[in-house]
Amino acid sequence: AELVESGGGSVQPGGSLRLACRAPGFVDFSIAWFRQVPGKVREGVAAISVADGSTEYANSVKGRFTISRDNAKSTVYLEMTNLKSEDSAVYFCGADLRRRSFLLTPTYRFWGQGTQVTVSS
Repeated sequence: AELVESGGGSVQPGGSLRLACRAPGFVDFSIAWFRQVPGKVREGVAAISVADGSTEYANSVKGRFTISRDNAKSTVYLEMTNLKSEDSAVYFCGADLRRRSFLLTPTYRFWGQGTQVTVSS
């Protein structure tokens, strides 16, 4: 099983993008989105718990990003609106057996290859 991200691209400030993480075989795993820029640690952005479907967001994206899960399509989405230049990064999805704690901590067991998001005028 592997994780495959898609949906990245270039957008102007204030624009929107929807990322997708195809995760067949990870139905019993919590899934989270992380982002990373060169020289910085990987940052947790949004997570969805396998235990109860609850979600968690980094303060920097609350109210702008929404994570959702479609188990029928084995896909987790990250809807990003009102994008800012500081949202530019490579976005990764991760899968792990953790259920409720440390959902935004980047110590997940499985990772996708990442997709680039660039927000620039």
